[in-house]
Amino acid sequence: MLPRRIKKIINTTILCCCASSAFAEKHDAYSYLNQLVSTHDGIGVRTSGSSAEKRTAKFISKTLSELGFKVENQPFEVKNKHHQFSSSNVIAELVNKELNNQDLPTIILGAHYDSKGDGSYGAIDNGTGVAAMLEIASIISKKPPKNYNIRFIAFGAEEIGISGSQHYVKQLTPQALSNIAGMINFDMIAGGDNMYVHSALAKPYPCGESEYIYNGAPLLRHAVARASKETLNSNRQFIVHPDFEGYPEGETGPWSDHFPFSCAGIPIAFIESTNFSINGLYGFDGLSQTSNPAFWDCFDTSSKGACNRETEKRWGIILHTQFDRLDKIEQAFPKRIKKQLNDSVSLISTFLLAPEKYLKLKY
Repeated sequence: MLPRRIKKIINTTILCCCASSAFAEKHDAYSYLNQLVSTHDGIGVRTSGSSAEKRTAKFISKTLSELGFKVENQPFEVKNKHHQFSSSNVIAELVNKELNNQDLPTIILGAHYDSKGDGSYGAIDNGTGVAAMLEIASIISKKPPKNYNIRFIAFGAEEIGISGSQHYVKQLTPQALSNIAGMINFDMIAGGDNMYVHSALAKPYPCGESEYIYNGAPLLRHAVARASKETLNSNRQFIVHPDFEGYPEGETGPWSDHFPFSCAGIPIAFIESTNFSINGLYGFDGLSQTSNPAFWDCFDTSSKGACNRETEKRWGIILHTQFDRLDKIEQAFPKRIKKQLNDSVSLISTFLLAPEKYLKLKY
């Protein structure tokens, strides 16, 4: 995550042996999450450009390859006055032997796999997004949709300038770009109090010079919301946030990997778990992810905010803090992570198995 949103390591042999023995052949999201973020037998902290980030890319690539996907590792360099390192995107899709995938409209499901560090293990930001993406890939591999190509992308270096997704979009040819029907972004999809689906701002993001026409249409958000109503119980459906200053109902800012896709004219849906009913550090903007008092110095239930706004330091924020560890989140919210992962997997796999049903498009 970028500012304003505020948004150990074991060797490859140990990872393959220990992780596989502890979570043998399990293709469910919670098992993948443990292999990514566990402080005991997972990869753990995955800061951008680190050896752990590279190990994570190898783990994701190996997992997708074993599921039958054609996998491409797309390296890129991050160079600015503060950082200089290499990272990579992991891109995967099934090869349709009966029909060239290039003839089908493509929907991208993306999630960044690096973490912030600074005491944070990146369990929710964004181990949850990657873990759910991998289970959805497992489901799609068994019965891919007939009318769409589904492309899975694990983005590197999101925490440093959304670098991976920006690199991916920049290298697309106009023809390849025109074939992308939409992009679903998984970022922090579990851990917060509620589940939301957003579209990009209708007012264009600061895209800089671009030959493409910005796309802030809520088409994909509406489609995912329709699938949510059909797939999940009423008390677990994905919702849209209410209006708040600068961000109209259901719209989100440019602080994650959906940003470059919107700038390139592609409709997006951004899935996240947080709590827009909290009067947080910057108001009702979803930065405060939970009202659980364990994540506040003092939470006032009547005002739904800090007891003292001048002295509050925690603000119900999990991402980029020492709270973003699976063990600490499980202690505060027993079974929440698994339930929210299961809901995201159920919803998005249902949608991706028959996108035309919810998009109301004919190809």
